[in-house]
Amino acid sequence: MKVSAIVAEYNPMHNGHVFHINKTREITNCDGLIGVLSGNFVQRGQPALLDKWTRAKLAVLNGIDLVIELPAIYSISSAEFFSYGAISLLNSLKIVDSLCFGSESGDLKLIYYLSNILQNPPSEYSHLLKEYISLGLPYFTARSKALLKFISKDIDINFINSIEAMLSSSNNILAIEYCKSLIRLNSSIKAVTIKREGDNYNSQKITSKFPSATAIREKIENKSELDILNYFLPKSVYQELSSLLYNNYDFTFLKNIFEFLKYKCITGPNNLNKIPDANEGLNNKIYKSIINCKDFDELMTNIKSKRYSYTRLSRILCQYFIGFENYQTEILRKSPCPYARVLAFNNRGIEILRYIKNNSTIPVYLKLPKYKVSCECLKLDILSTNAYSIINKNVKPLSDYLNSPLIIRK
Repeated sequence: MKVSAIVAEYNPMHNGHVFHINKTREITNCDGLIGVLSGNFVQRGQPALLDKWTRAKLAVLNGIDLVIELPAIYSISSAEFFSYGAISLLNSLKIVDSLCFGSESGDLKLIYYLSNILQNPPSEYSHLLKEYISLGLPYFTARSKALLKFISKDIDINFINSIEAMLSSSNNILAIEYCKSLIRLNSSIKAVTIKREGDNYNSQKITSKFPSATAIREKIENKSELDILNYFLPKSVYQELSSLLYNNYDFTFLKNIFEFLKYKCITGPNNLNKIPDANEGLNNKIYKSIINCKDFDELMTNIKSKRYSYTRLSRILCQYFIGFENYQTEILRKSPCPYARVLAFNNRGIEILRYIKNNSTIPVYLKLPKYKVSCECLKLDILSTNAYSIINKNVKPLSDYLNSPLIIRK
């Protein structure tokens, strides 16, 4: 059986995602398609609009055969760890032939060229990177500048300009990180990229047939022009969202965690320094701001700076809300994914799952064992769902123990 994979968040799923799924099947000519899906919190540091089981169900209804959860330790991390977690998981299943991802450039040769430099950095590049970081630049900005300066001596100016544009685009950055992880793991999985179509990943306006998930979330949060979403979402997704809206469902957004963060800071010690990304005194600034600010918007205005991006800060806040400070985050996210947690599948997914169970080098969980879980990574997943249940009343605490994978039979 020829199997391809997609790493996604589907927050929420839209027609651009369905295009990606269909294009993946067309290009790779695969017999089956695995989706690695972020759990209840996503990479940009946000609680997911819909819980992971609902999103997994919608993914299968729209073309994925088997959905496996990306553990929270990776899903609420920078592009580097997010990608490494997903690739190490797929690599361990011993069935995946190709990984298909979107990119703004669509140039796999260039993506691999940059990935090789970053995965096996020459000393000159490493020195340049340290220089730019010492200037107080965010890591990815410093990395981009160091990389451009390092390669500028060998290639012409037009190529430099295309690389500069490439390094500032979200999907390109993820694409590079996927390929870095494939190189690092010496994986046999073949990388395939599809040139991204439609609105920019971060665009808050709908200007094409494939709007960004950001723009769709904006409409839902503000409850504005909801009818037009019918044109941009798969039928099953639109029906799911419409039903929830009709029943006055409270969708989850990052601002919902503010009061809980404030309570945590007021009643407990300042242990934000145990969150790896909240170093260099940032932990103190965040801690004091949470206590003193009156709402989430004021908090973000107070802590955001040229050096610390909105996304990085959002991830830190989500990690603190969940309780990452009580775990060895730095060690866990640098380690290969230790298990595969199945969320949903169809008939073809059953066939894929049967092969995985016989060949995977990591345990496969359809339902969590009732006895005490010892894996730190899995404990964090359970904790993430419990935290999510505080801000999403439709999700029960300990749902990870209660819910079995959804079987979608067509």
